[in-house]
Amino acid sequence: MSKTAQSKTAQSRTAQGKTPQGKASSTTSTDRLGRLLALVPYVVNRDSVALDQAAAAFGVTEKQLIDDLNLLWCVELRAPDPYCPIDLSYEGGEIIVTEAESIARPLRLKVDEASALLVALRMLAGIPDLEDRDALSRVIAKLESAAGAAAAVSSQVSVEVDARGDTLATLREAVSRRRRVHLSYYVPARDENTERDVDPMRLLVVEGNTYLEGWCRRAEAVRVFRLDRIRGLAVLDVPAEVPADAEPINVDAGLFRPSPDDVRVIFELTPQGRWVADYYPCESVEELGEGRLRIVLRTPDTRWVRGLALRLGDQGRVVAPPELGAEIRSDAVRALAQYDALARYDARTPNDNG
Repeated sequence: MSKTAQSKTAQSRTAQGKTPQGKASSTTSTDRLGRLLALVPYVVNRDSVALDQAAAAFGVTEKQLIDDLNLLWCVELRAPDPYCPIDLSYEGGEIIVTEAESIARPLRLKVDEASALLVALRMLAGIPDLEDRDALSRVIAKLESAAGAAAAVSSQVSVEVDARGDTLATLREAVSRRRRVHLSYYVPARDENTERDVDPMRLLVVEGNTYLEGWCRRAEAVRVFRLDRIRGLAVLDVPAEVPADAEPINVDAGLFRPSPDDVRVIFELTPQGRWVADYYPCESVEELGEGRLRIVLRTPDTRWVRGLALRLGDQGRVVAPPELGAEIRSDAVRALAQYDALARYDARTPNDNG
């Protein structure tokens, strides 16, 4: 886009970085992307808009809005024509957009884009006790109609959200009433059940799984808890007290955030062992044919991986790192030796019935 003017008046007015209500605001990359996509059509439909009015409409400070405008100047819209510049200015505190005819072109979704969007919406519609289900159904119907043939592929995909209805309903109530909950929670990385009190913040769906996000009083930090790993749940008659500085986790890139120092473990799984890829966070999943998978996990502690490998038996094996594979073989040898010792002991023990 071409930069035509910049308002010193607007810069001085936004030096405080406050919203019209006088409160500092924060934003995420997702929030900003949505704002940038809506900002140009918003101004075009009104011919011109005052900076403070637009900031109030989008719930940001005037300084944040100017940052967005500066970013928009760096964007080029590419269409059937080689170049479609948009002329934008905010001289004198008024935002004006011209040469924006390309914005009027209707959105065209490709087959993969329409399918991904429809599958995600249907997955959302499958959540038990979902509010505004009728509104979501109308959105899906309109999108299917608008996408036409591009929507046909998505009808061949079935997605089920892995969440227990009773657990989800109880947690929804706890979130709405702002009540602390007690969880008995299974931690697969340590292969143990834990007890903890959690102040709920929100429920979210990430990559087909439903999670509770909250302030964990055991960890003294924000944590997410996958609903299908909650073994016990009780709503306490105690108000949830989430610290004011507790920040929600940004799940745009998923929940899997390994450390560079974590051990990189490669599993090869038979068709019977594919469940591992669904139950544990994977860095990558590769189809090997005939239903087999190769997955990559990262972990700071390989003890639980050794236990997982022993439980899998012939359903999977660790192929890297080689030293971890050697440790697992030693674990298996020791386990078999203990079984042999127990069998010999049983053989020497007199039969009480005999």
